[in-house]
Amino acid sequence: MKKLIYILGVLALGLMVFNLFQINYNDPFVGDSLVAVIGVVASLCAIILLIILLLAKKIQRKIRN
Repeated sequence: MKKLIYILGVLALGLMVFNLFQINYNDPFVGDSLVAVIGVVASLCAIILLIILLLAKKIQRKIRN
């Protein structure tokens, strides 16, 4: 499970970097740039959720022992 979480985190980070290159920083909320901004925000949300899942699993292991 831990390896899967790390793999998903790397994929989310990769998508975030890709979308950062797609943003037109002169006008970020028009056309394809808006889609890229939404992709960056979604990737950040996914990374945060994966970190929360890792912490929850760590707490669960400590409680069992």
